[in-house]
Amino acid sequence: MSDPNGSNALTRAEIEEFWESWLEINREAERIGDWRIMADHYAEDASYGWMYSVDEHFMAVGRDQIRDWAIGIEMDGFDGWHYDYVATVMDERNGMIVGFWKQRSGIVDEATGKEYEILGIGGSWFGVERQTHGANAGQVKIAWQRDWFDMPSTAHTFMEILKAGKAPERLLERMKVTGHGVPGHYHLEDLPSPVWPPPVEEGRFLQQRPAEVQA
Repeated sequence: MSDPNGSNALTRAEIEEFWESWLEINREAERIGDWRIMADHYAEDASYGWMYSVDEHFMAVGRDQIRDWAIGIEMDGFDGWHYDYVATVMDERNGMIVGFWKQRSGIVDEATGKEYEILGIGGSWFGVERQTHGANAGQVKIAWQRDWFDMPSTAHTFMEILKAGKAPERLLERMKVTGHGVPGHYHLEDLPSPVWPPPVEEGRFLQQRPAEVQA
């Protein structure tokens, strides 16, 4: 991994080029219904996580876990779903990208004529870095990713699809993949990488120091 503010800092043009390749591989993954093809965009030691509840978090550490768990087990059954990026914020100084996406099912609600959609604002926060060693040396890769989405809205939309009898068998099977027994699902205290991405948790990008806690 590299220091985003050091000699390996990325230019705006490099980040934009990488982002375009990311959008393209996302479109192809949605077309074929297999998100595993996106794994090569991650660094070998990348981490990728999100929160299901206060004490159930998902975290994959390393490209293999990201391929097998984050964009494998967690995405199986979502054939036809698409996660359209509707806005993007890029920070070339700190090597960060924030992409906001809408999560749509590809399943039409006959009452409205529109796709079932998970409401609320969803998105992904990326740290991107030029790799300095190994087979990917010199290439831009995702060093870490953290997602957020509206979990109550997700549950509501799933229930609406179920009530309408429109859930495909693969989606029904995916809905059973819950709980701490699923690969990558951790109690908060057991997380192998922090909820906040490592360099942020370490305070490298601190903007405002917390107020002193009064006894």
